[in-house]
Amino acid sequence: MENRSLRYLNMLNPFAAVRTKEILQINPTVIPQRLDSAEVKIAVYAYNAETLEQHRFESATACTNFTGNGTIKWINVDGINKVTVESIAKIFNVHYLLAEDIQSVGLRPKMDEIDNHLFCLLHMLYFNKETGAVETEQISFVLGSHYVISFQEDAERDVFNTLRERLKVNNTKLRQSGADYLCYALIDMIVDNYFVVMEQLGDRIENLEEEIIRKPSPRSLAKINQLRKEIIVLKRSISPVREVINGFIKTDSDLLDENTTKYFKDIYDHVMQATDLVENYRDMMINMQDLYINQVNLKMNEVMKVMTIVTCLLAPATVIGGIFGMNFETIPYLHNRYGFFIAVAIMLLIPMWMLGVFRRRGWF
Repeated sequence: MENRSLRYLNMLNPFAAVRTKEILQINPTVIPQRLDSAEVKIAVYAYNAETLEQHRFESATACTNFTGNGTIKWINVDGINKVTVESIAKIFNVHYLLAEDIQSVGLRPKMDEIDNHLFCLLHMLYFNKETGAVETEQISFVLGSHYVISFQEDAERDVFNTLRERLKVNNTKLRQSGADYLCYALIDMIVDNYFVVMEQLGDRIENLEEEIIRKPSPRSLAKINQLRKEIIVLKRSISPVREVINGFIKTDSDLLDENTTKYFKDIYDHVMQATDLVENYRDMMINMQDLYINQVNLKMNEVMKVMTIVTCLLAPATVIGGIFGMNFETIPYLHNRYGFFIAVAIMLLIPMWMLGVFRRRGWF
């Protein structure tokens, strides 16, 4: 019960800085240490237009059997482990700088071309509906002449299930194309998933906007602050992808077929659209904060207006009561038998007249 209460209090705290530290704690001058995954799963898909072989291993040495040129290979490694990464890098002659980037933490999305490999590092995005946070997973691709090696941090979730189903269908575009098209398809699925995450975040923004218009509260301000942080995560993950895809379009590497370049141009258009949408969300959050402030000020003005009107209406009664409360021996109507009723009547008639004047002038 105590833990539940503490969790609830933490949700209500608009100044909680835990999420801020998670987002802004990256310091390029300090090399963060990655903890090796306790379990590593390796899935290998070897295919051509007519055949498909699927294998699952827990050791990188088994990948030695898939270095030939007979088929296209997709080697997907779930879980980042130093021994596994270095072993696979040695088997496929991947440069040690690329192996270091694969094991890195918090890198900006990038694209490199070293020796006979094209390297791409992206952030796969997920939306956590329970916490309302945008979660990121660093994923790396190594494109070779007849294979693609992908490294994922999380073995429990990804967005490639649709691609795995497409691989099971014979004579499809994917099965008939080379490793460069496979690399395109993997990156395209990551970029397409950006829109799914942004759509879910957009629903939160719309609901919050309606809440602010109807009934703003300090909790609304806390939600605005939280959503602005999630938009920072989106912007930091999506904006650099434009340079990554542009690198694939402009490269002269023999690993990319000229016909495949046009597909990367399609991804580039999607990234530009996603970037524009993130900027729109950012502008909406700024406008929403202004809307919240305006709504609070409007509510305060309404309260002040009511209090001012009440004060004005009570002013005549205060003046009349003060006059007849003076300590003088001779005051008109002081000892008149109808003096009290006359004073009360004046106290009521003047405020009623004032209400009429205020109403005609449109003050309320």
